[in-house]
Amino acid sequence: MGVYNVHERLLTAGASEVGALIDSLAGGDEDRLWPGLDWPRMEFDGPLAAGAAGGHGPVRYTVDAYVPGTWIRFAFSGPRGFDGFHEFAVLPVDAERTVLRHTLAMTTSGPARITWPLAWRPMHDACLEDSLDRAELACTGTVARPARWSPYVRLLRALAA
Repeated sequence: MGVYNVHERLLTAGASEVGALIDSLAGGDEDRLWPGLDWPRMEFDGPLAAGAAGGHGPVRYTVDAYVPGTWIRFAFSGPRGFDGFHEFAVLPVDAERTVLRHTLAMTTSGPARITWPLAWRPMHDACLEDSLDRAELACTGTVARPARWSPYVRLLRALAA
């Protein structure tokens, strides 16, 4: 099954400010983009650079390509049945507005053909919206419309705990 999933947020900030959020990924308490308080932290076996291996929780990947302040792509290595990538990209609109986009593109096989739509996708979508809320908060000091977890996502999180 082919999967193409995009989440993006228009931020009132310049590209360099938004790009700094990508550069903070997996930086522990200094990470201003990944929602590591509510979701498994993003961690790697070394600095954020091409070839670094890690992930968040059971989702494993390697940094496939990285242009600091602009774009980062991760190639999946787990869970089994996920074949593809996810990435963050900084897309300037003008001097004062920038789109932060997360794209996931993959094919699923085996059990992932069922687990992606039933469990992984709802959790992924909630996590990414939380991440974009963090980006908006970091850039503007507020979040206009905070993401809310659906009852189904709350149930999945309880089952996973």
